[in-house]
Amino acid sequence: MILGLGLVAWLTSRAKAQAFARGGETRAHSLPGYHGWYVALWAVVPALLFLVVWSSVSGSLIDQAVLSSPAAASLPPEAIQRAAILSEARGLATGAIQGAFNPQANTLAPAYEDAILRYGLIGGGAALLLAFATGAFAFTRLSPSFRARTKVERLVMGALLVASLVAILTTLGIALSLLFESMRFFARVSPIEFLFGLNWSPQMAIRADQAGSSGAFGAVPLFWGTIFIGAIIAMIVAIPLGLMSAIYLTQYAAPRTRRIMKPMLEVLAGVPTVVYGYFAALTVAPAIRNFAVAVGIPGASSESALAAGLVMGIMIIPFVSSMADDSIAAVPQAMRDGSLALGSTKSETIKKVLLPAALPGVVGGVLLAVSRAIGETMIVVMAAGLAANLTANPFQSVTTVTTQIVQLLTGDQEFDSAKTLSAFALGLVLFIVTLLLNIVALRVVKKYREAYE
Repeated sequence: MILGLGLVAWLTSRAKAQAFARGGETRAHSLPGYHGWYVALWAVVPALLFLVVWSSVSGSLIDQAVLSSPAAASLPPEAIQRAAILSEARGLATGAIQGAFNPQANTLAPAYEDAILRYGLIGGGAALLLAFATGAFAFTRLSPSFRARTKVERLVMGALLVASLVAILTTLGIALSLLFESMRFFARVSPIEFLFGLNWSPQMAIRADQAGSSGAFGAVPLFWGTIFIGAIIAMIVAIPLGLMSAIYLTQYAAPRTRRIMKPMLEVLAGVPTVVYGYFAALTVAPAIRNFAVAVGIPGASSESALAAGLVMGIMIIPFVSSMADDSIAAVPQAMRDGSLALGSTKSETIKKVLLPAALPGVVGGVLLAVSRAIGETMIVVMAAGLAANLTANPFQSVTTVTTQIVQLLTGDQEFDSAKTLSAFALGLVLFIVTLLLNIVALRVVKKYREAYE
């Protein structure tokens, strides 16, 4: 109904503004559409904001109304039991649950239904009155000299500013939460041990003398596993294949071939990671183990870093290929023609002109691929295992930081132990490493960027 009022406000105010234009006495400052949007926004936005506030306030009002009803007189005095009964009664009234464990909830459900209906009507009616009042106020301000365009553009600019602040504040909140919990962890475990220790076997503290579990929080095997799988093996697969596929599609492929192959390549980005995990665990990992056994490589495991890295590299090929494709295609045609006119071959033009010109986009694609690989969890869990091994043998089982974070925070955990808090310390290190990679990449792009007319 509020949106309907907004539509009516837009139509009527736009018609009034068109009448200004037809009058011809004075030239209107803004187009009729801006007048319509000004009144419509005044009619809709305050009412929606009121409904948001009312939805957060009405819950306590409904609870108070139910508690003051005669049916609530028999509720037990214990706060936990009362809260459980009220929650079941609310679920019955809203239809969230079909039956209640406590019989008292059935007697309170009608009171909840009445209170929800009553306060819903109050909130809805107040919102409609507010929409009508604010819309009428904005409608009375319309005139040929009214600067509706300026008002609407300021509101849009404010909305864009709020959207950007949400992203910034979210990032800041993530960083602060990681930092706060990590400081609690480092108060129990030495940062030197965490960053340079070679043994990772965190345990839940059972006795007071086990609070730090000295020697069990060395995260170097996790860091090495993350780099080994995500930044070495996967990149060895993804960067050459992605870059070469982008070069072929932009420089050598016929238009018909490109129209077919490019969407097929980008389909890889839409495959769920659990599917890649199944493929790695059921097909790639056994094949790699059988190959290692056949050639006599010792220590071959059915869960290996090589299996996870290969499949992860295949998964992130579209990230490298799409960014490189767009960057190479954006290089001005005059540069290609000039290079070929000076006698360069197509391969020399690609190597000495197109790739240097497209370097920022290629670096961006590689960074996106590295970030995607470092944050991947499912493939590592299913194909690489959970063992924190410090080994350079790609045929052995290793694990990554993200996999261990999932393991540490899964299930019923005590959020006051060093074992659980170590997950936040791992997340903080991963956050800092990703930030440093972005800074280095920006420096590289800035150093080799070339400006073209």
